[in-house]
Amino acid sequence: SIIIKKLRHRGISGRPAMERATRQRSLIRTVLDRARRPLAPQEVLEAARADLPTIGLATVYRNLKLMTTAGEIEMVMLAGEVPRYEPAALTHHHHFQCDACHRVFDVTGCPGDLAALAPPGFSVERHAITLYGRCPECGPRKPGKRSVKAAHPHG
Repeated sequence: SIIIKKLRHRGISGRPAMERATRQRSLIRTVLDRARRPLAPQEVLEAARADLPTIGLATVYRNLKLMTTAGEIEMVMLAGEVPRYEPAALTHHHHFQCDACHRVFDVTGCPGDLAALAPPGFSVERHAITLYGRCPECGPRKPGKRSVKAAHPHG
């Protein structure tokens, strides 16, 4: 319509307020880009507060939801864990979760086609692999400490 064209000419998009790029959303995007690993909402909040001390957890959650819906970021789901988020532009990759600090890291590379592992007659459409252990910051397990039970009986 003519009204929308005039508004756009003046720099007003006509999009609802929730869709506008905000300072908070821009900051959250920057936090996720800089992290180079999937972050839980609490981790996003802590990193964002370094630049914007007044940002709240509800704002982080709201923006993560909007950015996920818009396809800007992707949710990383690990069994028994809160969702984590990472930029959507990343190539196919997998994850590593530290048993000590519970942080999640990206793992580059992929073992490739896993269709041969599927039962006969099944069709593999996608896969996700999570490795578990200890990150360099947490260091190797102390001798005599028991391992966290593996999520997979053969792991």
